[in-house]
This record gives sequence, structure tokens and C-alpha cells, in this order.
Amino acid sequence: MIAALAGGVGAAKFLQGLMKVYPEKETRIIVNVGDDIELYGLHISPDLDIVTYTLAGTVDEEKGWGIKNDTFHWLETMQKYGYETWFKIGDKDLATHFYRTQLLKEGYSLTEITSKICRHLGLGIKILPMTDDKFQTKIVTDEGVMHFQEYMVKRGAQDKVTNVVFDGVEKVKPAPGVIDAILDAKLIIICPSNPIVSIGPILSVKKVRKALRETKAEVVAISPIIHGAPLKGPADKLMRGLGLEVSAYSVANLYRDFIDVFIIDNADQDEKERIEKLGLKVIVTNTIMKTLQDKKSLAETTIESAT
Repeated sequence: MIAALAGGVGAAKFLQGLMKVYPEKETRIIVNVGDDIELYGLHISPDLDIVTYTLAGTVDEEKGWGIKNDTFHWLETMQKYGYETWFKIGDKDLATHFYRTQLLKEGYSLTEITSKICRHLGLGIKILPMTDDKFQTKIVTDEGVMHFQEYMVKRGAQDKVTNVVFDGVEKVKPAPGVIDAILDAKLIIICPSNPIVSIGPILSVKKVRKALRETKAEVVAISPIIHGAPLKGPADKLMRGLGLEVSAYSVANLYRDFIDVFIIDNADQDEKERIEKLGLKVIVTNTIMKTLQDKKSLAETTIESAT
């Protein structure tokens, strides 16, 4: 069994390739829910939706989020009624958020609901939210503390970051199946996701990092930083705000206590020796996923790196 820690577009692309070379039913995906937010009375889980839509083949690949060929009539009407519409919810996408919210009100857990959504979308893979408890990633900026979605989407990641905090982390527990997935896996993959706000929240949940240190599985991480910058998202701004060097080396250093292998892009060949001094095996390959073949090749390289 393979267990993967994931969040965001980069992870979804990688997992799309992984599902072409490894059986769905033998894969567990642990997904960040620190980005979850309530808007318009709806519980929205952006990372869960990006992963499920991508694996189901319904994602808008041009945007990297939402459902392809979606319309926005509902949102346009909400704007006429005076609502803020900075978070772009399409009409088809709205159905997912409505379904999730209704089931939460009926007493279902986020894990149970995610399983139902996967089944409705025809997915055999098991996707696990990192926790069923309330957890929010907050960004501390020179303009105040704000939810990650407000920082990223509403304000375009333009504010100067001074800290990142995980609201509720002291009380949250891993969702059912999360720790077992880590301990029972033969291989664990840390997807090429933002290390601060995608993988960071998962690692902050009680017992997760400990399980990653104790598992007998090989743990392989893929760098989301290529030649000193992320391909997408604000990882560079967040890392600088926390006083971290924006580099593949810096990401490897964040994970060094639990990973065995670190995969970097060809553009970072010069960082190989420095990362190896952290005690890690380093694989240099193409990590830019422009085509399905790129995604499959990276997945195959990741699996092979652990043998």
C-alpha cells in the first residue's frame, strides 16, 4: 500500500500520474483541510475538492481548481444581492459544497462525507481528510491575521507574511485511518505541495509526524520548489516570511527528521550534494508535470526511488 500526503494543484497532478501506474484500491491519500472555509453558509474544502475532481477527470485543468465547463450564474446573482464573490464557486462546484454541508448538519464526519463524494464520482481510491475536527490555517501579515483563503484568493497573496499559525491544532485529532495508513504503508510519498500550508498542517496534527518517524515504510518527498521558486502558489512568500531560504534544500531540511529520499528537479542538480549532507538519498529528475506522461514518469521514478 502507498500512502500520500497531499494538498493543492501540484499534488493533484502527481496523484493523477500515480493512479496510472499504481492500483487505486491500494492507495491512501491524506489531504490537508487547513484551507477549509465557510462561505455563504457552506463548508468548502478546496484541497479535498482539487484532489477528487482531478482524479475523477472533472477538474478545470486550465485553472487547476473547480469543475471544467462550469458556469457562474449563482455567483453572479449573489453579487447582485450585495455579497462578496471573491471566492469563485461554479454552479456545478456549488452542488459539492451544498452536499458536504448538508451531511455535516446530519452528523456525518468529513471523512465519511469524503468517502461518499469519492463513490459518487466513481473513485475507488481512499481519500482521507487529515482531521475531522475544526482546523484553520491563519496567515499573520502586516495587515493583520487572516484566513489563508483571504490572504491567497481575496488579497492575492500581496501582504507581507510574518508568521503562519494553525488555529485549533492543540485539540485536533487525526481522522480515522490516517495513522494506520502511515504505519501500514510500504511506501509513503510527500507530494510536491506547499510545505508550509499544504503539508505543514498535516504534519502539525497530533501523532502524524511521530508516525512518519516510526513507520517502517520508505518515505519519499518531492520538492515543490524548482530553481528557487514554486511553479504555482505563494510558497516562496510564506517561506521568506518565516525566515526560510526558498530552495529545494530548505524543503528537504523541513522534512529531514522523517524522510529517506528527496526528489529534486534537474534545474536543482547543484543542490544535490548539499541535500545529501542532511543524510538523505537524492534523486534528480524532471518534476515539471506538463503532460500526463510527465506525471506518470514522476510517479514511476518516485516508486522506484524507494527500492
